[in-house]
Amino acid sequence: MPLPDLMGSVLALDDSIVDGDQFFLEMMKVPRVESKLRISSFKIRFRTQVTDLKNSLNIINSVADEVRSSVKLKRVMQTILSLGNALNQGTARGAAVGFRLDSLLKLSDIRARNNRMTLMHYLCKVLSDKLPEVLDFDRDLTHLEPASKIQLKELAEEMQAITKGLEKVEQELATSEKDHPETEIFYRGKSADSLAHYFGEDPVRCPFEQVVSTLLNFVKTFERAHTENMKQMEQEKKRAQAEAEREKLKLTAHRKGESPERGIPDR
Repeated sequence: MPLPDLMGSVLALDDSIVDGDQFFLEMMKVPRVESKLRISSFKIRFRTQVTDLKNSLNIINSVADEVRSSVKLKRVMQTILSLGNALNQGTARGAAVGFRLDSLLKLSDIRARNNRMTLMHYLCKVLSDKLPEVLDFDRDLTHLEPASKIQLKELAEEMQAITKGLEKVEQELATSEKDHPETEIFYRGKSADSLAHYFGEDPVRCPFEQVVSTLLNFVKTFERAHTENMKQMEQEKKRAQAEAEREKLKLTAHRKGESPERGIPDR
């Protein structure tokens, strides 16, 4: 029941009202009681809301800093660009200076003629041979996975709700000059757009969620391809060892089957 209707019901009671009703009756004497109750409810939830919001914004800022400062990730991207230019050599796309972020997800779709190796596998092989120190680039991106769970739209709605709540508090406490330092967190969300700009993308066409999701999928696909490469190399090594052992056994058996040369007796 809305608070004004509840107040009306209490007023209609006779002298036999119970303690709970008496409480409401006394509450009705408080000026703007409904507004004050809403503010009290907002105050109870405020600290938790702000803490959660701060955590989300800190994750956004952290992942943006990690991506932009990772030298290893930059080397991986440069290698991808070089491979793409090599594949497209002789075409209009053979001298590209960059590539779309969503191209990272297509590396697993491009296969060699024998259909055994994808471009992602080949990328891992090239990096293993030429730049093994960058293979663990995912360790630079510790906030990538938690960032992939953040929806900017929900954050914006949460910010708006808190902002409106603070405005109502200020209206109710018009005579108070208390400041709310927590409001400074609302100006710390610019890193979301800067992440798209870092990859040369338009934040409208490629929003924060898409950037983070694409990078996370790339990291997981890269790790899977690298693991598969390592397993294949181990299998090839075992096959080579087994083949060498078979050749050794054949040679030993062949030598044992030969008759020793006998000298010709003197006459």
